[in-house]
Amino acid sequence: MLEHLFSSRTRVKLLKKFLLNPEEKYYVRELTRDIDERINSVRRELTNLVDIGLLITFDQNQKKYYQVNTDFILFAELTSLIVKAQGLLEDKIVEKLKNIPNIKYCVLTGRFVHNDESKTDILIVGNNLNQKKITDVIKRLEKHFDQEINYTVMTTQEFRQRSEMTDRFIYSIVNGPKIIVVDMLFSARQ
Repeated sequence: MLEHLFSSRTRVKLLKKFLLNPEEKYYVRELTRDIDERINSVRRELTNLVDIGLLITFDQNQKKYYQVNTDFILFAELTSLIVKAQGLLEDKIVEKLKNIPNIKYCVLTGRFVHNDESKTDILIVGNNLNQKKITDVIKRLEKHFDQEINYTVMTTQEFRQRSEMTDRFIYSIVNGPKIIVVDMLFSARQ
């Protein structure tokens, strides 16, 4: 069975898409766009995943939809494996963010800490930041997750002003669940 799960790049992309979004249902053309693979390859891999029982299908609005079968015997283990692989990627991304000069405060929140209420996934604070390097890191993340990453960049002055005003956005990030990548603002105060 394992050779059926990890034998192609398209299948791995589909596994990530379905296992990280178990409540979602997708049709073929939507998946083709989302994971940026050829339609025949996507169809072939969907058939394989249906055949082993990981995906279920149903018709709705004259389209065939696919959804992960949460009763699949290895569902929890596969989901855990995908999440752990994401964690390894996050470690690499953390290192890349740390290497961007002039960042004074950077946190991963939102999707990285499973907080759907968060308005951003990454907050980066600093002056004279290299926007190209930041954009490159974000694009790599988006490609890996096959989803848009919401990120916010602000100057140190703007961050401090908004913090002093108890801005809801800043308050929710500072006091909410997060992974601290760089902290040269709060650690300097203590």
